Amino acid sequence: MEINLISDTITKPTPEMVSYMLKARVGDDVYKQDGSTNELELAVSELFGMEAALFFPSGTMANQVALKLHTQPADQIICDQSSHIYLFESGGAAFHSGLSCALIDGDRGRISLEDIQKVYTDPTNIHLPQTSLVVLENTTNKGGGACYEIEEIVKIAEFCRSKSIKLHLDGARLWNALVAKSQHPSQYGALFDTISVCFSKGLGAPIGSVLLGSKADIQKATRLRKLYGGGMRQTGYLAAAALFALKNNVSRLQRDHFRAKQLEMLLRKKDYVSEVLPVQTNIVIFKLIKPAYNQLFLDKLKQKNIAISEMGQGWLRMVTHLDYREVMHEYVMETISNMDI
Repeated sequence: MEINLISDTITKPTPEMVSYMLKARVGDDVYKQDGSTNELELAVSELFGMEAALFFPSGTMANQVALKLHTQPADQIICDQSSHIYLFESGGAAFHSGLSCALIDGDRGRISLEDIQKVYTDPTNIHLPQTSLVVLENTTNKGGGACYEIEEIVKIAEFCRSKSIKLHLDGARLWNALVAKSQHPSQYGALFDTISVCFSKGLGAPIGSVLLGSKADIQKATRLRKLYGGGMRQTGYLAAAALFALKNNVSRLQRDHFRAKQLEMLLRKKDYVSEVLPVQTNIVIFKLIKPAYNQLFLDKLKQKNIAISEMGQGWLRMVTHLDYREVMHEYVMETISNMDI
């Protein structure tokens, strides 16, 4: 039995999802003739209460298009220093849009209104880059799946509107936050100018993200997607997988969160573990008392056919997901319970 806790991106479509994919209504999506893709975009836009949506092959492309939508070269965007758009999108903000980033050392990837106000630049000062966009990430990847409080986002959104700054949400794992906080997508749709959501992580689809926004923004995003090489043809097979995931795999995220919480509680009891970040969703990030123990810990897990990931600076990570079944969870819990270093 191979157990992969490296990421929630490693899931494979279930037989039920594959069956649903084979029934997709396909056409040429560049000409907006793909029935299943049109259905997905409409369903997600209605769920969030936003005007329009656009299907993308990846969350990175969706995010990069959003940055391009809201900025001009030499503008400044505000984000956390550990955010995905800054660390893990290959420098796209600089390459595609010519942006500078005002980086905030937030709370596990979450930035506050006070943080934003400190780095916001006065647009009348010609010596400074003009702040044009704030980007939040929910849940936070490097922050161990931490969730924003909606009240803080409301304050940030009000500030952005008062300063004519756009607000984008990298919602790659927003579904996890919605379930963990018992929130509705429309609460986010009312606050952000654009939102990207992913279907290939906790929801278990093989590929795909959606960018949400106004009709005008999505019309412009369609051109930018084509420019970035993201214009696709019979996307319905992929969109159908996302539709299946949306209809069947959201509420079950609670199970992933529960198992991650159990792993957190177990790790806290081990004398060779020095720190575990508080678990809110499906990501468990922890550190051993000595960095030298990391490889020994990883090797012992590997001997038991369990794979986890290193995050750098001594941190290790486990991510629960759709393919991580109860029998696997019991095996991992037992393995760690009996493991000494």
